[in-house]
Amino acid sequence: MTCDIPASSPLAKLLKANRTWQGPDAKQRLRILRNARSVAIVGASPNPARSSYFVATYLLSSSPYRVYFVNPRATEILGRPVYPDLASLPEVPDVVDVFRKGSDVPEVMDDALAVGARTVWVQLGIWNEEAARYGESKGLTVVMDRCIKIEHARFHGGLHLLGFDTGQITSRRTLR
Repeated sequence: MTCDIPASSPLAKLLKANRTWQGPDAKQRLRILRNARSVAIVGASPNPARSSYFVATYLLSSSPYRVYFVNPRATEILGRPVYPDLASLPEVPDVVDVFRKGSDVPEVMDDALAVGARTVWVQLGIWNEEAARYGESKGLTVVMDRCIKIEHARFHGGLHLLGFDTGQITSRRTLR
């Protein structure tokens, strides 16, 4: 099932309720993020209004990852080079973070397999159950319909209710 509709729509909620594939649980996602050293953002955009740009900004400023951008129609994002495809990267990424429509996910899975990536992380609101099963059958770890920025911030103590990085998490009262 391929789903390229807004996550907040009633149809998306119905489709989500009928999903049968389940990806890694929270502990497994934490392990993926802790073991990763590099992330390639496929579908990265130089447009600051796009979610891939926001995620890239976060990963560059708040994570230890080497971040690479993949987009055949861009040359530079956030002052960094953009690569036309995964095969052009200077290293094999540990995580391939996908900002493409659901129908493009199988092609990205094939590209990730061809370069030897271990994990494909498909962003929040993007769902392709057949691609997930295919990727897993080929040995990939697949995370789908989850935001790597939100998951990283959640696990590393910096997630505000609105999704902004607070820089800390504590149960102590603020001294005045």
